[in-house]
Amino acid sequence: MKVRNMEGRNGRAVPNQFEVETGHEEVFFQSYSSVIAVKRWDCGKMTVSLDREKWDYSKTTGRYRNQFLGETKKETERKIKDGTYTLEELN
Repeated sequence: MKVRNMEGRNGRAVPNQFEVETGHEEVFFQSYSSVIAVKRWDCGKMTVSLDREKWDYSKTTGRYRNQFLGETKKETERKIKDGTYTLEELN
């Protein structure tokens, strides 16, 4: 398992915002003590799940969620709506 702080705009590690690699084809985004999102790979295909209650918890969480997913909030909302991303209980 590997845990690393996410980086801010200045390239420095940001406290309380983490990427967690499990070594089992999963990478989690954790904000403070809450899991916000998880990317999973199965047979080379990536799926994304977001925590039903906390995926859009705050502006800071949103900034680093966007960085983790490589997209804007608007794109994330569209993917939730069209079923590309699932909402789950991750905490």
